[in-house]
Amino acid sequence: MAKLEQMGRWSEPGLLVLASLAEGEKHGYAMVSDIEAMAGVHLGPGTLYGALSRLEEQGLIAALAAEGRRRPYRLTGAGARVLREQLTTIAAVADTGLSRLRATPVGA
Repeated sequence: MAKLEQMGRWSEPGLLVLASLAEGEKHGYAMVSDIEAMAGVHLGPGTLYGALSRLEEQGLIAALAAEGRRRPYRLTGAGARVLREQLTTIAAVADTGLSRLRATPVGA
């Protein structure tokens, strides 16, 4: 099972793919469209399929039977746990940072 620190920084393509698949199974083009809508980030084919390969090797996602030329993927239980941990950490950092910004004028 993958360790949390293997996910990398919050904008890591793997994290974006996991967040997209949290909604349900999707094929590559559907993930790219969802990630663009969700995060404003466009993943090119090399980046997307590199992330899919790493996530599948780590057991965080699973490839499903191909539908014509499209292969959908789904989030695994391990993937959901890693995603939840990563997003909880990101939320804590964001909350702390925003709280600190409110308490201390920037540039003071």
